[in-house]
Amino acid sequence: MDRTRAIDALAAALADAGARAEWSKLGAAARELGPRIQALAAAGRWSAAERAALARLRDAHERARVQADAASAQLQARLDEMAGNKEGWMAYALAGEPDTEQNNA
Repeated sequence: MDRTRAIDALAAALADAGARAEWSKLGAAARELGPRIQALAAAGRWSAAERAALARLRDAHERARVQADAASAQLQARLDEMAGNKEGWMAYALAGEPDTEQNNA
């Protein structure tokens, strides 16, 4: 595979995982970037087409980062909401508990 197609495949993996919110796949794709780019760079100077592919990869990486940040913020908001309602949930749960002292009488 030529370097341009290899770089575009890396960008596609990032874009696909980010768009599908498949965070484990996104993490794996992101971890793969450094070693793969270093291996590709060992082949010599980048051509204009390869530099353009690297720019696309950089853009895909940034979009994936933004998607992950947004998902993280949504999750944090949900966790904050749950923490804020915890006292009410506990009271509701306890109100439904049978009174063990009454049952023992």
